[in-house]
Amino acid sequence: MPQLIPYLNFNGTCREAMNFYQACLGGDLNIQTIADSPIAPQCPAAIQEHIMHSTLVKNNLVLMASDMPYPEGYQPGNNFSLNVNCSSKEEINTLFGKMAADGKIIMPVRQEFWGALFGALCDKFGIRWQFHYDINAAN
Repeated sequence: MPQLIPYLNFNGTCREAMNFYQACLGGDLNIQTIADSPIAPQCPAAIQEHIMHSTLVKNNLVLMASDMPYPEGYQPGNNFSLNVNCSSKEEINTLFGKMAADGKIIMPVRQEFWGALFGALCDKFGIRWQFHYDINAAN
C-alpha cells in the first residue's frame, strides 16, 4: 500500500523551517545538505549548505522538505508536492503512468543515487506529485 507524504520546497530556508516544525511537532529530524550529497560538484558554492533533502518523523507523521527547486525555479504555489512512497517497482510504474495521463512529466521514473526509483510529475489538475520506491528496502 503506498504512503502519501507532503513534500515542501523552500528557497534557502528549509533548515530553519524544518527545525521550527520539529520544535512544534517533536520527532526525529534528518537533514542532508547539497554539500553532503553526490551532486555537490554540479552545484554552485552559494547553495552548498542548502538542504538537498530532509525528513521529520514522529509516529505516523512524516514531513519531507528541500531547498531544491523544480526546473522552472521556486515560485510560491509550486513549493509543495505530494510524495507517494511505493512498495514495488510495479506499483511505482503503474501509479506514475496513471497519474501522468494528460499531465506533465517533470522527471521520468529512473534510478537515483540514493538507491531508489524516483519520478515527478504535475497532474492534469496542476498538482505536483513525486513517486519513490526504495530499492534497498526490498532486499
